[in-house]
Amino acid sequence: MRILHTADIHFGQNIYQNYDRLDEHLHFFKQLRKWIDEYTPDVLLISGDIYDVAQPSAAIWSAFNSQIVELRRSFPKLSIIIVAGNHDSAARIEAHSKVWEMAGVTMVGTPPPILHAAGDGWEDRYIVRLPSGFVITLPYMSGDRADTMLHLQKHVESLNEENLPVVMTAHLAAVGCDTEGHDPAIGNIRPISIERFGSGYDYLAIGHIHKAQTLGQPPIFDEEPHTYPSPTARYSGSVLHVSEDENYPHSVSLVDIGRHGGDITIRQLRIEQLRHFLTLPTDSANPFANAKEAIKYLTKFLKTHDKAYIRLRFLQNADIPADFNSSVYTLIEQSGKDIRYNPRMIFVSDVNDGFIGDEGGRHRIDIEEIKQIKDPRKFVMMTAQSYPGLSEEVLDELFDEVEAEARRMTEEK
Repeated sequence: MRILHTADIHFGQNIYQNYDRLDEHLHFFKQLRKWIDEYTPDVLLISGDIYDVAQPSAAIWSAFNSQIVELRRSFPKLSIIIVAGNHDSAARIEAHSKVWEMAGVTMVGTPPPILHAAGDGWEDRYIVRLPSGFVITLPYMSGDRADTMLHLQKHVESLNEENLPVVMTAHLAAVGCDTEGHDPAIGNIRPISIERFGSGYDYLAIGHIHKAQTLGQPPIFDEEPHTYPSPTARYSGSVLHVSEDENYPHSVSLVDIGRHGGDITIRQLRIEQLRHFLTLPTDSANPFANAKEAIKYLTKFLKTHDKAYIRLRFLQNADIPADFNSSVYTLIEQSGKDIRYNPRMIFVSDVNDGFIGDEGGRHRIDIEEIKQIKDPRKFVMMTAQSYPGLSEEVLDELFDEVEAEARRMTEEK
């Protein structure tokens, strides 16, 4: 069984509130088509967070649908399996699933019910049987649903008379995963111990964490094949650098499984990014002392760079005029270059006073930064010094209770 595993596409993402990333996503799908043509996988797995927001625009829905339709037309033998993530509207994806089924695409939006009747066949909705093996499909599920995972694995075991490979795909956070560059306040999901996932699968294709990694294995960022014993769990990582903090390679995972219980071979296929994130000046030890210095540096930068996302690093006490951001936008516009500017500046102190701004510890919060905050708990944590005795654990529990109640009310409606 050969799998092409990806996740966290975040199709339709608007960054810095000004820039859409549609051309970057289309650039990714162009590479995806090339890999499918070259490696001929049996199945394409997309493990959640298809979209960046639960209610994307009609244009974004249409653009994503067009990419999937093109894949079906180009590769009619390819099985395509997609599960919803925490950024997606589970109800919408589930509502569209019947139509996609007619096109040979499996989409799973809503998770199995917590209380299900034995013998009613609910398992069939979450198990895809292919000539080369089985795929257990689990979208984002709130809370620890280990019992559901174990039940579905046992159900597959009763069907798997030929000892075919078993794959499980899910969207969740596992204990011990490397969350570098991933804001824990965004899409907060409580980590689940890997032991709770069971052992009836060969490969667990996970989404949610943006850094590609094989759980329990040393980090590897090359395109050579690496072999692991069954069962193996892996995050394919996001397809784009979703923010400037994701300073690591992004890839899709090409996975080969010979038989159930056999070895798993994984190869990372590096995604070429259309634009890269840069913090200026690139020498972090010498932040800008004032606005004039930054403009001079940026003017020179624009002569040698055509595409990039940029943000600027200043000393904490730098003199920044009120119209500075407007000046930067004007400078970029006049250059004619495809440079995308993050108006949220980084402020760092003199290295001698121990105050290191956004790169650790307390930092100054500006208006643009507040505008970009979508999760209220993020604001609370950024201003934690104002709340003596604040417990992050209690805060998370309270927010989780509110989110769970809101989700329950939505499902009932």
